Amino acid sequence: MSDATIEIRIHESLAGIPAAEWDACACPEGSARPRDPFTTHRFLSALEASGSVGPGTGWAPRHVTAHAGDEMIACAPLYAKSHSQGEYVFDHSWAHAWERAGGRYYPKLQIAVPFTPATGRRFLVKPGHEARGMAALVQGAVKLAADNGVSSLHATFCTEAEARAGEAMGLIRRLGTQYHWENAGYADFEAFLASLSSRKRKAIRRERRDAQSFGGEIVNLTGDDLRPEHWDAFWRFYQDTGARKWGTPYLTRAFFDIVQETMRDDVLLSLALRESRPVAGALNFIGSEALFGRYWGQSEHHPFLHFELCYYQAIDFAIARGLAKVEAGAQGDHKLARGYLPVSTHSLHWVADPGFREAVEEFVAREAEAVDEDIEILTSMGPFRRGPD
Repeated sequence: MSDATIEIRIHESLAGIPAAEWDACACPEGSARPRDPFTTHRFLSALEASGSVGPGTGWAPRHVTAHAGDEMIACAPLYAKSHSQGEYVFDHSWAHAWERAGGRYYPKLQIAVPFTPATGRRFLVKPGHEARGMAALVQGAVKLAADNGVSSLHATFCTEAEARAGEAMGLIRRLGTQYHWENAGYADFEAFLASLSSRKRKAIRRERRDAQSFGGEIVNLTGDDLRPEHWDAFWRFYQDTGARKWGTPYLTRAFFDIVQETMRDDVLLSLALRESRPVAGALNFIGSEALFGRYWGQSEHHPFLHFELCYYQAIDFAIARGLAKVEAGAQGDHKLARGYLPVSTHSLHWVADPGFREAVEEFVAREAEAVDEDIEILTSMGPFRRGPD
């Protein structure tokens, strides 16, 4: 119990939580398309049903729900972790420091969307229960961590509002950086280019021209236009990229089959076809306000095709759909020259040991100063015009 009226429950699978009850908390906007596709019951269930998380993956579901009487008022995707892979908020140095001091960092608890560095609500609360719902989730997760003797609890890529609320509850707030493209009401891609300096505008036009001369065509597929053979091709691309980046791809082949069945309206697959054969592709997820770039891969190298599929096609799609922004995933200073500016990301952390907690607090305070300074400097280096060309 987190207070006298709210009951906390822990679930080892989403299968035991009705989709309608989870999504009433995850998608309170009630629109046909969720703001955040990654916290929907169908996305998180696809991870579990496909074996991408669960036994043998180091991601053991321990989802937390808060109930007022018969009503579920809040929930959070929570996992017991035996490593720090697939998180994109790096705590490897914390783990090494704690273990050098004789402690045991793993397992830890993680409130997160696995393998997904996209900002969104992590404390999913029904409208009308915001304050007590988040408080109940935080208290319930901290109690679970303390009762099980784990080193720490983390909530990654939460919203700034959640980060500040969590900090007020005694959690440690940490800053990071990503690159996002923001739609200033552009009528088309040329209108976006007109907002750039002459030099950057010419460079992007040259990149797009060179990329599109690879000897084929680029198609953007979503909904019923997606077919199993498209996923067969993208799986090959994903395996190659995953093997080079992480050693072993995080997602299983079955995940993409489930996405085709339950989420094809929520995805945009950009494919480069040469002689009708896919040679490269980029996978995006569509929210009601943003396009989220997730995975890329290729079987042939062509100059600038990566930038075209991952960044420029995404901008085209966002403008056409009236989306407010494109989140192109973690890291990548090369995004800056292509109109993606640095923004802050947020996470929350609870550390069991008082001495270790103090060290982490000092670390994130120094880190936050560096992040703020980097964002200011990088923004000043952005490609946008500051006056007449």
